[in-house]
Amino acid sequence: MKQVPALLGLMLVAFFAAFPLVYTGANYDYVMHVLITGFFYAILASSWSMLAGYAGQFSFGHMAFMGIGAYGTALFCHYFVIATEPTGICTEFPFFDNWLVIKNAIGVTSSTLEQDCLQQAMDAWEGSVRVTPMPVWLGIVLGTIAGGVAGLLVGLLVLRLRAAYLALFTLGFSEIVKAVISAEIDITRGQAGLELPALFDSGVTILGTDFSRTDKIPPYYVMFGLLLLCLGILTWLARSRFGLFVRALREDQEAAAALGVNTTRYKVFVFTITTAMAAAAGAVQAHYVQIVTPNLLFLLQMSLVVAMAVIGGVENFVAAAIGAIFLQVLLETLRTSFTIGGIEVDMTVWRLVFFGVLLMVTLRFFRNGLIAPVIVWFGRIGVAEETVAKRKAGGTA
Repeated sequence: MKQVPALLGLMLVAFFAAFPLVYTGANYDYVMHVLITGFFYAILASSWSMLAGYAGQFSFGHMAFMGIGAYGTALFCHYFVIATEPTGICTEFPFFDNWLVIKNAIGVTSSTLEQDCLQQAMDAWEGSVRVTPMPVWLGIVLGTIAGGVAGLLVGLLVLRLRAAYLALFTLGFSEIVKAVISAEIDITRGQAGLELPALFDSGVTILGTDFSRTDKIPPYYVMFGLLLLCLGILTWLARSRFGLFVRALREDQEAAAALGVNTTRYKVFVFTITTAMAAAAGAVQAHYVQIVTPNLLFLLQMSLVVAMAVIGGVENFVAAAIGAIFLQVLLETLRTSFTIGGIEVDMTVWRLVFFGVLLMVTLRFFRNGLIAPVIVWFGRIGVAEETVAKRKAGGTA
């Protein structure tokens, strides 16, 4: 009976894996978009759960690292290309038998194309020179690395702080990142945002089926696969010696240090791993929606991730991931308005009230979340009977 949670988990994975292939509703694209977004939030909520629920490091900067990952791949794909000939006017470097061309930063102007050095060169070439954009997957990898390196640097700087001090520092860091992105209009285009290529900009063929750049199935499986990868890494870490030390830090940091645990090292490591996951989710999501703006970093988005983790179960990253998917679907479902007694209830507003009430009820009456206790209950099925049987067998012997 101990395998019940694992079997239920496999059934849930199988359900999401088969869903795009069997669902045939008229609102197919919309439902797929909701689930892709749900997987995105599930990665953020589960990684934040590992950081806060397992390691006891309450950070408000998770969305900042997600934004670093998103803007890392956006800037890479926007400004770098490979050309077979030098432009003579852009910044460029020899790259094997080609040239690595870096476009000039021109921001948002009324004469953008006229100031774009690459566009000027392409106009002069008249199609005689091949210009190749950077691979999307390389941009995602670089965005993930950027988020992880940023997490490492911030962790080395602030993880000696505790409780409210850490939360306030990471909140300030998030606002700084947002302010820098908004202010550097020449590079980031500010509120106008940066456009990105799609995950499969030229389409893709899977098992003999052709998918265009706008089809939902490829990004669905990419985001779902990333979620499973992150959960697999978190599970491995939680069950390892690392997970034992991290939980020791959460329970009593002084006692763990007295027993020889390098507390700063383990806190920095878990911070780096979880921020890299957030950056990876941000990079993939950026290519899915094909635009990034500073609005990604609003405090409301961070609050939503925290609420999803809390409602799912902040001390169980699997429960946090399931809670994020469930709440994303629920919030979208609650957008449908209805009429009671001739009075129309606008659920586009009241759905957030419902969400807030659900959060307060969870905090007051279900401190371990709504989903984590269910997982624990299934895990304990048959344990009492097994224990009694072992005691009887021992007594007989």
